[in-house]
Amino acid sequence: MPLIKIVDLKKDYASEGVVTPVLRGLNFEIQRGEFVAIMGPSGSGKSTLMHILGFLDTLTTGQYFFDGQDVSTLDEDRLAEMRGKNVGFVFQAFNLLPRASSLENVILPLLYVKLSSAERIETGKKYLDSVGLSHRLNNTPGQLSGGEKQRVAIARALINEPEVIFADEPTGNLDSKSGLQVMKLLQGLNDHGHTIILVTHERYTADHAKRVLQIRDGVIVSDKKVDNRQIASENGELKK
Repeated sequence: MPLIKIVDLKKDYASEGVVTPVLRGLNFEIQRGEFVAIMGPSGSGKSTLMHILGFLDTLTTGQYFFDGQDVSTLDEDRLAEMRGKNVGFVFQAFNLLPRASSLENVILPLLYVKLSSAERIETGKKYLDSVGLSHRLNNTPGQLSGGEKQRVAIARALINEPEVIFADEPTGNLDSKSGLQVMKLLQGLNDHGHTIILVTHERYTADHAKRVLQIRDGVIVSDKKVDNRQIASENGELKK
């Protein structure tokens, strides 16, 4: 059974009586453990698709099956529950609380979980250590580099042990070296079994994935395996 199955998915937006189609009948599947890049130019519908896949938005017509469950029939409360339990998000703008420490930012999702304060702190420390930031526990975002902020965001995305990590232009605000370090981290997570869905407008970034699903004007124009995959190193360089 695929983790994600999309059947004739369409999404329209209506404003003042004018209906604008954004996604025009998509069909695809994503298996557990895949690393898929959703690629397309600005306005192609890729971010709208990510929001639907991540339970942040709903489709207009069609079906979305997540782990065999028809998500398109669920109400907002159930979608919010699935969003908190099954997915983690990494955004271009990091979305960190500016006055909170790295540790406080990472453990935010655990506020809705029945854990003691000590358990939350220990879990947060573990995930910050997993992204190489155990020495930045008490630093606020203003005291971190762009790459460090994104690694804090990745630790936060991982802390509920989600089935899927969505990365929306995760290197967009980073220099090339920091961007490659983030891609190395995502590739490593995928190597350990995490399903990664990367949204990007750059072919270079998409080629770090194992499969590229290309969208243009709300339709899938290409769905191919990456033949010459870019492999990043921890030092912010390419291995090949």
